[in-house]
Amino acid sequence: TCPSVPTLTPSPLNVAARPQESILCSRMSFGTAGLRAPMGAGFNRINDLTVIQSTQGLFSYLSRYFADLSSRGVVVGFDTRGQEESGCSTHLFSICCHFPYAVKKLGAAAGVMITASHNPKEDNGYKVYWCNSAQIGSPHDKEILLNIEEQLEPWSASCWDERLVESSSLRTNPLTQINSCYMEELASLCFHRDLNSSCPLRFVHSSFHGVGHVFVQQAFKTFGFAPPIPVPEQKDPDPNFSSVRCPNPEEGESVLRLSLLLAEKENATVVLATDPDADRLAVAEKSDRCGWKVFTGNELAALLGWWMFFNWKENHPDPADTEGVYMLATTVSSKILQAFARMEGFHFEETLPGFKWIGNRIHELSKTGHSVIFAFEESIGFLCGSMVPEKDGVSSAAVVAEMAAYLHNKNLSLNQQLHNIYRTYGYHVAETSYVICNDPPTIQKIFNRIRNFDGERSYPKMCGGVRIIHVRDATTGYDSSQPDLRSVLPVSRSSQMITFTLQNGVVATLRTSGTEPKIKYYTEFCAAPGKSDVSSLEEELRKITTALLDDFLEPERNNLIRRCV
Repeated sequence: TCPSVPTLTPSPLNVAARPQESILCSRMSFGTAGLRAPMGAGFNRINDLTVIQSTQGLFSYLSRYFADLSSRGVVVGFDTRGQEESGCSTHLFSICCHFPYAVKKLGAAAGVMITASHNPKEDNGYKVYWCNSAQIGSPHDKEILLNIEEQLEPWSASCWDERLVESSSLRTNPLTQINSCYMEELASLCFHRDLNSSCPLRFVHSSFHGVGHVFVQQAFKTFGFAPPIPVPEQKDPDPNFSSVRCPNPEEGESVLRLSLLLAEKENATVVLATDPDADRLAVAEKSDRCGWKVFTGNELAALLGWWMFFNWKENHPDPADTEGVYMLATTVSSKILQAFARMEGFHFEETLPGFKWIGNRIHELSKTGHSVIFAFEESIGFLCGSMVPEKDGVSSAAVVAEMAAYLHNKNLSLNQQLHNIYRTYGYHVAETSYVICNDPPTIQKIFNRIRNFDGERSYPKMCGGVRIIHVRDATTGYDSSQPDLRSVLPVSRSSQMITFTLQNGVVATLRTSGTEPKIKYYTEFCAAPGKSDVSSLEEELRKITTALLDDFLEPERNNLIRRCV
């Protein structure tokens, strides 16, 4: 055994050529979604021991940080995959949604959510929230890891007796109370309840074998809708995710097959799908020309951003009020909110990828009296309003349904309104995909080559025949667009991310995933209003994307696995 190995790995799922060495001689570290890894034996895996070690380290840090920890307690929740417990007074939920909301409402010192979200069934995770109900960031993540390494041997109090979950006097289950409060506050996002109650549209919802079914049904009731039609094969929690290859609704039409079949049978117009822990939302709409339009995360953000500001303006007619309004997005997401902000006069900011950055920025802005009315990440994560500083598929599902009902009353579909938005603010054509790389040294070699592409410390100057005018490297902190050449975004050395701005208006980013062995690539053509030849924009973007992939990542030479659609 090697119980005190201190090495931290930047990405828990990047297994090197010698897997035994990776599993036993490195430890998980907090990525964009907490600790996440396959379940199994080893210090770089999710198992009883590593969960106990993580919880001991977390408890030690919280004990030092919060003098009133025993009275504030810690919120612990789990989704389809499993459950674990903590040591002080503990609010342990049965299977639950809107977890960050519980941390806020109960005034807890922290929260632990046992989830691997949309990852394959072999994975699990340990996501930590701070008292502000946002995911932990620096310095708390680093301090907790140090405390974990100091507490590797299980304490005698860290009992392996699972019966304590039911019998401990420190444990409460506030699910009913929290759910009731959540639904009451959710009503603040409902602007057209009378219209909803008479809406002729029918909706199908899949919870992807996760926890979302009951909560989405209740959210629809809160908004005055008839309940959505559930996909029966995917309605109930199932840790084997028996009806899907991968429980990730972001994969699109291939994984939404059962939902779309049911919608056809029931003559439903809109399909909504939440991932297993119900914090992400996928949406599809029946097309007039037959078939289905599955919206990307960026397209849904254009619709939701427009909708939230449209209703905000209805309730705030004084233009001066706009000065206090913000929208946020991660830097790899569409720039459409930036286009909104330029024309409408509110503020827009970017953060590093991961909702923990958005959540903590929301907390900072709230302290200065500013209001964030919408935020998103392109991987179908949306936050409408200010209930919690975290993405939420349940509230987003109800908001999308109301938007669809309102537009239907105006003889518009979601897709028609999306094009109206693009005609007003400029078309934003985007492409997002990934390649798989199971060898961390290869990833390092790829990004080192990009940083020395045209000689030592010289980034690429062209992509697809178009000049690159700016380079931002969030791993090293370099940004050629700034006078001091230093990035305004925080430096994140534990992952790779480089963004290229091209002369024709395309923005392209390469980054490693914090939870999976992937190199992701994002490209977007941000066209000016009035430039509506979409096919030419798409063709130009396709050329740039192909060059980005083939010339910069070199999939064949580096044995990268291309995404299977």
